Amino acid sequence: MGNVIDITRVKFSVGELVHHRLFGYRGVIVDVDRNFQATDEWYEVVAKSRPPKNKPWYHVLVHGSDHATYVAERNLEADDSLEPIIHPMLEEFFSKFDNGRYLRNEPVN
Repeated sequence: MGNVIDITRVKFSVGELVHHRLFGYRGVIVDVDRNFQATDEWYEVVAKSRPPKNKPWYHVLVHGSDHATYVAERNLEADDSLEPIIHPMLEEFFSKFDNGRYLRNEPVN
């Protein structure tokens, strides 16, 4: 049959606002991995609920803080508040907030 094509669907995309189902924080997605890309050691220590590694994971800037997290898709849901996020790194990723969504910066080169 040849090569198997990865058809993993991602639920969220860069710039979307999300809410963490377990920890209650809001955030904005800055990157998407179609499957888990961190180390097994990180997973053992941090991913206490043992979400699947073969599903999408997201890099999220956390509202009202100065850090980012790495979150399994099953722990995220859409944030319906459509309110902007407060985070010191926003401008590194996004140029504007429009209609409840962040728009990426234009590439430098």
